[in-house]
Amino acid sequence: MNDDDPAGGLRCLVTGATGYIGGRLVPELLAAGHRVRCLARSPGKLRDHPWAGDAEVVRGDVTDAASVAEAMRDIDVAYYLVHALGSGSGFEETDRRAARVFGEQAEAAGVRRIVYLGGLAPAGVPEDRLSPHLRSRTEVGRILLASGVPTAVLRAAVIIGSGSASFEMLRYLTERLPVMITPSWVNTRIQPVAVRDVLRLLAGSAGLPDDVNRTFDIGGPDILTYREMMQRYARAAGLPRRLIVAVPVLTPGLSSHWVGLVTPVPASLARPLTESLRHEVICHEHDIERYVPGPPGHPLGFDEAARLALRRVREARVTTRWSSAAVSGAPSDPLPTDPDWAGGSLYTDRREAAVDAPAHELWRVIEGVGGENGWYSFPLAWSLRGWLDRLVGGVGLRRGRRDAQRLRAGDSLDFWRVEEIEPGHLLRLRAEMRLPGLAWLEMSAEPDGNGRSRYRQRALFHPHGLLGHAYWWGVSPFHAVVFGGMARNIARAAARQTSAFPR
Repeated sequence: MNDDDPAGGLRCLVTGATGYIGGRLVPELLAAGHRVRCLARSPGKLRDHPWAGDAEVVRGDVTDAASVAEAMRDIDVAYYLVHALGSGSGFEETDRRAARVFGEQAEAAGVRRIVYLGGLAPAGVPEDRLSPHLRSRTEVGRILLASGVPTAVLRAAVIIGSGSASFEMLRYLTERLPVMITPSWVNTRIQPVAVRDVLRLLAGSAGLPDDVNRTFDIGGPDILTYREMMQRYARAAGLPRRLIVAVPVLTPGLSSHWVGLVTPVPASLARPLTESLRHEVICHEHDIERYVPGPPGHPLGFDEAARLALRRVREARVTTRWSSAAVSGAPSDPLPTDPDWAGGSLYTDRREAAVDAPAHELWRVIEGVGGENGWYSFPLAWSLRGWLDRLVGGVGLRRGRRDAQRLRAGDSLDFWRVEEIEPGHLLRLRAEMRLPGLAWLEMSAEPDGNGRSRYRQRALFHPHGLLGHAYWWGVSPFHAVVFGGMARNIARAAARQTSAFPR
């Protein structure tokens, strides 16, 4: 990316491209004729996105000044779409440091504009009474505005779109609980905004005049309580009216565990979402529309936004999900390529099975594991492991899949993440459940001649300390049932599939 590039358009840097908003903003910017560079800690996660060949991807971290400085080279507009939510008690300091690094390096590189998506703060509420999540988002906006680079801080409340954490929370609460006792925040007024409008305004902010350095409230035309949003979602989904009883005794901590129990959103993410709903969050100005006017019918109302999101879910066209971003604190070490890894003990469970089906049919089964399709062995054991993970603050099994049939590098898959995929041959998953060590599950399909194939499976575990070794030996008696059954049942499923649909 350089000044002599004849392609035209602005040169945009997008951080957070592996996340929910960033992964959708990149194609919007490309479609608008801009050139895009993505800064990612794990560039491989972006490899299989449909737009990957049209954008430049560089490795780096927003807390590392050197990598940010390199990423800022020749950039006109820098999008800041990252935050350290859920990374532990020090996340506010991490957010603060990252924002300062980003602002300083943008100014040093001569960047013309910063665009940041933050949270809509309630009017008249002292900052020390805000939730830690919302307080940090507000502080990040303030740091970027003071960076010396013209900055647009877009502040949104609840974002309604297929795969967003807010929409998934709303959807599962409404669909699974026809009668519910709820926290008092269901009566708080909120101004939701459609993800389509968020992306439109983010992309349009690249062209703001150079003298614009301010916050903008963004929201849809409807101001609703959370109770009203649940009832209107039920109507859009064709469900009977819900009976909702609000009680004042559910604290943010208790209500986050309640949300984590009922929905796929883990308590660690549900807590900041629910804490942000304690105060009324509505727009007090709509100035952004003067600079970035929308087409007729925009901004979208809640009913239309929910209908569009539901349609994408039902048609399996969810391009990014809240779980697209890596889980903070989850292991990110890649599987060591040396079998005699010098990093210490590496326990391995290997399984193989001859399959009476061609390799491509076996691959279809492998690529379809998890989510609604399950794990092909001892469902009770998998469910129990998922529940135990959620009890200790992990993601559990219920993140499911982005797509029921296709996977790509970086996808979340229940309590795994796709670390590597070689279509037709290899799927490697890295565990993101809470473990005293690092774990991977690898599955592969290989032709075996005469229309048959061979299934190979490896479960690997690198223990951390004595507890890690104790964990492996404690669960190893169950491996024959869980992993052995998985290998046998995947082989049988591929054979049955071939028999039912002969090629």
